[in-house]
Amino acid sequence: MKFNTNIPKGLKEHYDKELNLYRNALNRKDYGIAWKHLERSHILGQSYPYEHTYSHWLMLKFGFRQKNIKEILGQVVRLVVGGWKSFIDYVPVGNTGGANVPPLKRMELPHDLEIILNQYRPT
Repeated sequence: MKFNTNIPKGLKEHYDKELNLYRNALNRKDYGIAWKHLERSHILGQSYPYEHTYSHWLMLKFGFRQKNIKEILGQVVRLVVGGWKSFIDYVPVGNTGGANVPPLKRMELPHDLEIILNQYRPT
């Protein structure tokens, strides 16, 4: 069994880029675009406990900002169970992480993220 602890440096750069785009959109009050970048950060970081948990933490804060009870409750559940699943790399690939999708549902990867993730898959 492989344990994931540290995200590869190159993948971390892509993850951080999505978080920066999220923050920029949030500052502009462009909430739809901000959320999309949070979802993309989740997809990129979901196999790594810290990044996965941090994406859900930001989603929880976003839920509070939007006064979205469903999102708040959904993120609390995901924060409790998401990190350990990352540690053992048992994550539903492509899942965007929001309360609007089942936590274990595999989803189609956006093409650009699939290319990025394929560069960092173990061989």
